[in-house]
Amino acid sequence: MTLWAFGTLAAQTTISFHTDDGAEIYADLYGAGERAVVLVHGGQFKKESWGKQARVLVNAGYRVMAIDLRGFGPSHGPGDKDLYTAPHYLDVLAAARYLHRHGAKTVSLVGGSMGGSAAGDACIVARPGEIHRMVLLGAAPNMPAAGLKSPVLFMLARDDANDDGPRLPGIQKQYDLAPQPKELILLNGSAHAQHLFETDQGERVMNEILRFLAAK
Repeated sequence: MTLWAFGTLAAQTTISFHTDDGAEIYADLYGAGERAVVLVHGGQFKKESWGKQARVLVNAGYRVMAIDLRGFGPSHGPGDKDLYTAPHYLDVLAAARYLHRHGAKTVSLVGGSMGGSAAGDACIVARPGEIHRMVLLGAAPNMPAAGLKSPVLFMLARDDANDDGPRLPGIQKQYDLAPQPKELILLNGSAHAQHLFETDQGERVMNEILRFLAAK
């Protein structure tokens, strides 16, 4: 039995908060509890894209925050006109700190594509203990992964590629730099990041996330 197909979405509240550089970030909050997870979307998505995954995480006992990075949805701030150079890691870090201020004892990150890169960079610049665990879907930090401060799971499809070619070599390089504990899971196919949830491996992806977040 898996958690993937069960339960209904908890009540959702939309909030906003500010980053260190003055951006205003909007987020959807689900559930309650002392264990929190921030969901960070890729470039083709917004915070609402995480609805199904938020439901599963809430049913597993997590408080969940899905954010709109600056330049997406109503979120806005410095640099938001160029989505590929905007300091999105500050948005993720502000989300984690908001949850800590509001009672979360641990905050983990799950990010896809550019959102995964933002999550990775946030983990690198975070203070020790601010980020508990992290899952990167089809992504790696932009900064050198040797600076990661939490256990990390890299997960991607073996044939995932963009116009520059396969993504695996670059992600493998960052994985090799990342300190232990770490994991790399390669899946069949070519689906990128959050699109993995739309494939016949979607259930496995979600269950691997749950397993990794709950590990001691």
